[in-house]
Amino acid sequence: MSTAKLYLVDDHLIFREGLRNLIEFEGIGTIVGESSDGKHFLENYEGKEPDLVIMDISMPVMDGYEATKLAIHKNPELKVLALSMNGEEEYYYKMIEAGVKGFLLKKSGIKEIERAIHNVINGESYFSNELLRKIIYNIGNPINNSTSSKITLSKREIEVLREICNGLTNEEIAEKLFISALTVKGHRSNLLSKTNCKNSASLVMYAIKNKYVQL
Repeated sequence: MSTAKLYLVDDHLIFREGLRNLIEFEGIGTIVGESSDGKHFLENYEGKEPDLVIMDISMPVMDGYEATKLAIHKNPELKVLALSMNGEEEYYYKMIEAGVKGFLLKKSGIKEIERAIHNVINGESYFSNELLRKIIYNIGNPINNSTSSKITLSKREIEVLREICNGLTNEEIAEKLFISALTVKGHRSNLLSKTNCKNSASLVMYAIKNKYVQL
């Protein structure tokens, strides 16, 4: 994890400095760039080649949604983890459609920060249980209402979907369900195809909407 290259985007300098110091002191990764708004990020991130962008949602000049959408349209492989404050739940679905892989509360502790960064860099999604509860109780009906209720998931696919919602990696799911990581990868691929979801973060939203998970 110490070799992970991270780019911070947040309009509050004191928060960026604190997060940078925490991440580098704990050996979680190296901060290769910082921006105070989405426009500055778009103009400066490419030469830095970050493994992960930690993106604030609400910023002046250009917000996190617009910056994420434009960056991922240009570079689909870019991984973005959104920074969230209480009261920003209305932006979650927009950020997921833009391509973010997960959400991290700004008040999170170092262990949760480390896990979120690790999950997203390794191709998984990350949502804390607190965020999931907020989504369930504060949002109402999610986007993607066109998703068909006629979709049939196998028992194993539902098991894998629930563990994805728990934030487990393919390897962790494989160990828990006593199957191979390659089999889990196949189930994940089938879930994305069947539900017409773009990524694991979208799968979490789908699972919440269709009551495959209860918190």
